[in-house]
Amino acid sequence: MSDVRFYYGDELPLEMHKARIVQRLELKPVEDRARAMAGAGYNTFLLNNSDVFLDMLTDSGTNAMSDEQLAAMMRADDAYAGSETFVRLESVLRRIFGKEYFLPAHQGRACESILSQVLVEPGSVVPMNYHFTTSKAHIVLNGGTIEELLIDEGWDVESEHPFKGNMDTGKLEALVQRVGADRIPFVRLEAGTNLIGGQPFSLENLREVGTLCRRHGIMIVLDASLLGDNLYLIKRRESACADWSIEEIMRAVAEECDVIYFSARKLGAARGGGMCLDDADLYLKMRELIPLYEGFLTYGGMSVREMEALAVGLEETLDEDAISQGPEFTAHMVEQLRKRGIPVVVPAGGLGCHVDALRFLDHVPQEEYPAGALATAFFIASGVRGMERGTMSEQREEDGSETLAHMELLRLALPRRVFTVSQVGYVVDRLQWLYENRELIGGLRFVEEPDILRFFFGKLEPMTDWPARLVARFREDFGDTL
Repeated sequence: MSDVRFYYGDELPLEMHKARIVQRLELKPVEDRARAMAGAGYNTFLLNNSDVFLDMLTDSGTNAMSDEQLAAMMRADDAYAGSETFVRLESVLRRIFGKEYFLPAHQGRACESILSQVLVEPGSVVPMNYHFTTSKAHIVLNGGTIEELLIDEGWDVESEHPFKGNMDTGKLEALVQRVGADRIPFVRLEAGTNLIGGQPFSLENLREVGTLCRRHGIMIVLDASLLGDNLYLIKRRESACADWSIEEIMRAVAEECDVIYFSARKLGAARGGGMCLDDADLYLKMRELIPLYEGFLTYGGMSVREMEALAVGLEETLDEDAISQGPEFTAHMVEQLRKRGIPVVVPAGGLGCHVDALRFLDHVPQEEYPAGALATAFFIASGVRGMERGTMSEQREEDGSETLAHMELLRLALPRRVFTVSQVGYVVDRLQWLYENRELIGGLRFVEEPDILRFFFGKLEPMTDWPARLVARFREDFGDTL
């Protein structure tokens, strides 16, 4: 392990890997990008990847595997039951998390489904530092509600607090007193809190939450999908952990949690997921649902080749050089945008760069989905696909009114070991141009709106002809440039 590496005078992050396999990219003309965006119903999820230049929609399943992971896939044991591949993965998880039992699943939201079916009932209240879209949906579908108990600084995109993903223990204690511990099946904490900009929690805060929960007999469930970023940021920002190894921090985090679940599409740079725990009774209750929804107990909906890759990827998560790449590239991108006056979430978290659409498009009402409009405009301007994380990602109240999101963010994910510094520079340059021409961008409205997780499949249309005006300005400024 070593200090973060930089080179040249601008403190550019240095890639701690070399490219040995490449994939061809195509940057299509701006007119083609505008047509593709219209054909996708102004929803970046519905774009064909063949129309995308740089795909920054997500880091889920898009991180680059290492040579060691690819090599490991060749030794996979294809047995339906009792696979040696499962035994190897289980052994790695038991060592790094210190939990006795492992239940495999095809990805993180499958774990959320099983947890919610077993633990949540009508009237249940689940406190969280902040929700994720699928975690909230599964809890609500099983009759529960959520309470977001983020510290006050976490709601402020401009706050420089180093751990904006911390849970407010005062609010948690007040909630327990108000609803009663018996109505709280578990407290959910999310590492690298996704929807507020990939912001981490501190080990100190986790321990405070753990002490409170043990006093009231409440379980802690950790969503560890972005744990790699959170571990790295704990080591860099929490003075008490500065001299600890990543493995030591990992074990200290795991010791505070009763159940740890994760999506391997993020943690471990593979596919799949699973749950780790010590409680034998809870394990047996959840085990019954694995064959029903996922697959037999020793593969759980995962390819055994992916399981071999995951076992290696989890080991690589303990390497500080390996897990530094996402946070350091994100920090570089955030700093370059801040220098240009472009509003972003600070401090830089994990996962990717988050542009503050409320300040970027302060003339677009929240009811017209400014983050979605910004994602649309940025794709037209650059060919870069980002993701809306705002009001579009919420769902309507029963009376049809909008649930306005606390933040309106354009997320530009930076999958690990995928993009180069020059590609990040291109993104910064096109965002700067768009910011200088932001008055052209207008709002969106739904024309096809699913009731649940509408941001995946919903289709929209612009309130005016602003996409055409954006294309015209692009041509005026760039000429024949793509």
